[in-house]
Amino acid sequence: MIKYAIALLFSISVLNAQNSTDQEQTDVQVGDVFEIGTPETYKYNHINFPRANFIIKRGGIADYKRAEGYKVVVTAVKEKKNGTKQVNIKRNDGGRFFGSHTVVAADFNKAVAAGELRAK
Repeated sequence: MIKYAIALLFSISVLNAQNSTDQEQTDVQVGDVFEIGTPETYKYNHINFPRANFIIKRGGIADYKRAEGYKVVVTAVKEKKNGTKQVNIKRNDGGRFFGSHTVVAADFNKAVAAGELRAK
């Protein structure tokens, strides 16, 4: 019986530890700095980069691999009705993404979980 009680207490502490790490991911404020990471596939799924034809029309170069490693700063945070946090990000050095777009949006929680955004 004591073994079950100890196992129960241990499992509760592990669950609380997981909740605290989830809490850290969702706490984002304007001015926080992140780094764009490597996407799981050939394109970014949770950072809403514009499609290649829109980049080219605005005079940019549609090379998504160049975005990897950029330091970005959060300019706006919006919590949606479904509980997700959408953030607007811009390059920390003041440049444009792909030479054409200054600000892009991202689903913060999913982008961090997928490694597309990393804390800097």
